[in-house]
Amino acid sequence: MGKLNTTTIGPGWTKVVCPCCVSEWVEPLVLVKLREKVRPETKRWLIRLIGASQKDGGAGLLAHPGEDASGDIIVVSAPRCTLLRAAEELGLCKPYCSGDMEAFSYNDRDNFKDSDNMEVFLTLAERQYIVKYELDSLRAQRDLRIPGLSDSYMLQNRDNIWQKLGSAGVIVDTFPLHNPDQLKDLSKAWYLGNQLAQPLDSVNGYFGSSVAFYFSFLDFYTWSLLPPAILGLSITYFSGEVQKEVVESVSGSQVTNVEDDSGPAVSGHMIQAVFSMLWSTVVMEMWKRRSSSLSYRWGTLHLTERFAEPRPGFHGDLGVNPVTGRVEPLFPDWQRDLRMALVSVPVVGMFLGLVVLGMLCFYWGEAQVQQLHKDWDSLLSQALLYMPSVLHIIYTNMLATVYKTVAQSLTEYENHREQSVFEKHLTAKVLVFTFFNYFAVLFHIAFFKQDVPLLRKRLASLLIVTQLVNQVTEVVIPFLVDRFISAPHRIESEDDPQEDKFRNQSTLPAFPGLFAEYIELLVQFGYLSLFSCVYPLTAVLLLINNLTEIRSDAYKICKLFRKPFSPPAANMGVWQIAFEVLSFVSVVSNCWLLLLSPQLQEMCQEGGMSSTNILLLAVLLEHVLILVKVILAILIPDEPDWIRKKREHIEYRSMQALKQQKLNSDES
Repeated sequence: MGKLNTTTIGPGWTKVVCPCCVSEWVEPLVLVKLREKVRPETKRWLIRLIGASQKDGGAGLLAHPGEDASGDIIVVSAPRCTLLRAAEELGLCKPYCSGDMEAFSYNDRDNFKDSDNMEVFLTLAERQYIVKYELDSLRAQRDLRIPGLSDSYMLQNRDNIWQKLGSAGVIVDTFPLHNPDQLKDLSKAWYLGNQLAQPLDSVNGYFGSSVAFYFSFLDFYTWSLLPPAILGLSITYFSGEVQKEVVESVSGSQVTNVEDDSGPAVSGHMIQAVFSMLWSTVVMEMWKRRSSSLSYRWGTLHLTERFAEPRPGFHGDLGVNPVTGRVEPLFPDWQRDLRMALVSVPVVGMFLGLVVLGMLCFYWGEAQVQQLHKDWDSLLSQALLYMPSVLHIIYTNMLATVYKTVAQSLTEYENHREQSVFEKHLTAKVLVFTFFNYFAVLFHIAFFKQDVPLLRKRLASLLIVTQLVNQVTEVVIPFLVDRFISAPHRIESEDDPQEDKFRNQSTLPAFPGLFAEYIELLVQFGYLSLFSCVYPLTAVLLLINNLTEIRSDAYKICKLFRKPFSPPAANMGVWQIAFEVLSFVSVVSNCWLLLLSPQLQEMCQEGGMSSTNILLLAVLLEHVLILVKVILAILIPDEPDWIRKKREHIEYRSMQALKQQKLNSDES
């Protein structure tokens, strides 16, 4: 969308106090959707609050009432000084006059390149997030009655105003506005053309660094699948035994001839196992280096750690915070711990029990179809061999969907103060369940049943069926809903008022976040690093899936959902730790899978080794490979040397600027 003239709509934007922020043109950044029939005095009070200076308790932003004072939208923008001060608070790095990236300082703003042009100096995503940051920071400076609302919604001193207005139903939604011209250009460069490379800098500029890091990792991980895919194809092509295993895993006939195929061949599968263990370490270490380079380029290498304000949804008895000295809701830690012990842990345990129940049903169904195939021996019975796996995959996906909602409710009930702590607890719950839900059956088949042919068939089913289910649920269904249900209500023409175009964006569903996308990649990574030695074509199937996943995810975020707010991020956060944990678990998994090979056991026995010595040899090999992984992790630095020097330089300059600021305040 183009920029709006201050005289384009109704009475115009709120005025700015700072002379350097006066501009003839104002860029609409965020839309605040109010409930229908909100009282005019409430809307006028809210607009004044948004436009008031921060020293007077306002947000220091620009607000526009839309078509009239009784309308249900407020368009919000931000003046230059508010944007620059927030950029310093967030710890963003920007190009200095010397050409290097430096932590931005408001007092030194004139020495930063393009600091007078906000559309160049800050990305669209950063400008929109700053608006949200300022709105979320609004707090009542005294007890205050909201015009047009009953006394039950009266603001108390230090109340979060934006949260209070949301609970009162005054504010229905707050979301960043799309820029149609930029979105069109990004779509052409991202998923509409035939190019293989992603425009990651443009993605960062439009959607923000947290979204850009996901797509960067997806791109990096996808192309990292090439070496194991080539190795898997080579092993399959040159090994007749592996070819037989692949055919049997698809047809399902191997379970009736276990004696001929009871474990992986020594040569090819041993190479695949050792390669997977080392590959997973190298990939994660190289990603750390790429991640640090991207965070420097995108100005998020030196994000500040601020004492977090209470998150929306946090509640408790009003009291004085011992850290800040402010009056705010307080909730005792012992009460939170009690809720986690008596409610969260049992509920999570119950869902893990449902996973075990599904696993038992899968085994029962597997036995039934095996007997049926033995009795009938027909094409129909052969097709039914995969029915238990398909039904169990559907069951696990449905269980994961339900559990995610339950985990969200449990974490809300625990009542964590900071948003970061809330997200960590939610992520921990989901990761524990995900690992158990997706890998428990595979580990049980491999290490308790010790049925490698069944493990191979199960893995083939997961790789094929799960990818199809994900594509249908993540892209096809949202596309059909948008195409035939939502889109007809969003028909626009060039002559439509700008407010109607803004309002149309609110009819799109909210972006569900990247949680499910990271979970999908984590499960993929687990299949490849933990079990690919029994199915060498794992990387090939994942590579094919991810090449389409990049474009489908890009299409989804551009077309099917509202534009999300994206806080500045320096890396993938807790997800990187999860991938590294799987990388270490892969050593144990692959070593014990190789130990199940009858060929390997036969070779060891021919060499005069007892079962105990074979077990000790496997343990020794496991420890050696773990040591190799640790050495590789140490030898490959987490960040390039030039990034380390830049980071240390930024930290030094920040300390010097802080000392100078302190000296100036002492002198004044």
